Amino acid sequence: MEIEAIAHIHTGFSEKFGIPRQSGLVEETVGRIVFEPAYRHPDAVRGIEQYSHLWLLWDFSENHRNGWNATVTPPKLGGKERVGVFASRSPFRPNSIGLSCVRLIGTEKDENDGTVLLVSGADMLDGTPIYDIKPYLPYADAHPDAKGGFGEENKDRLLKVEAADEIKESLGPEMFETVSRLIALDPRTAFIHDEDRIWGIAYEGLNIRFSVSGDTATVISCEKL
Repeated sequence: MEIEAIAHIHTGFSEKFGIPRQSGLVEETVGRIVFEPAYRHPDAVRGIEQYSHLWLLWDFSENHRNGWNATVTPPKLGGKERVGVFASRSPFRPNSIGLSCVRLIGTEKDENDGTVLLVSGADMLDGTPIYDIKPYLPYADAHPDAKGGFGEENKDRLLKVEAADEIKESLGPEMFETVSRLIALDPRTAFIHDEDRIWGIAYEGLNIRFSVSGDTATVISCEKL
């Protein structure tokens, strides 16, 4: 079976590090879904604005590899304990397919790209291929009594984010809020928590460098890439 991308999403993430590990965790991360020419017929999205959220099926395009492993080491378990690949949301899968639920902000008409979808809560690298888009249906897709397994562990643990006033001013209130939310999710490698290490997130053309001590992250610098 062969499938092809119907669209690509454009986000502020030019590198994998720092992308939220689940969709919807940082609502401020906005993406533009641009359809491929063959799928730009305006009727293809007729009625889509009736929905508040969408499911995106997409390609882990930077994780293609030969073969697969039956077990993986999720960050939620410290990156050392192994679980079955189908009991995880690891990007390293037999088929490199991702699934995200995003909020539909709206649509816009672009002279060159046709109808573009604007979404928030995106957790994808800039340029990620999208295979399909489906509406989210609350009556069928929401299960309040569902069990979250090990994914529920430490789900409420967030880093406190601090920065000097000049860094906050250079970013502006809205961007600093977004950056703070990204860092608060603690994107560090699960088994590397060296307090002397400087980490960097590439977002919206900025290189945001920070360190972590205990449960506090400190933004050290913010420069254009």
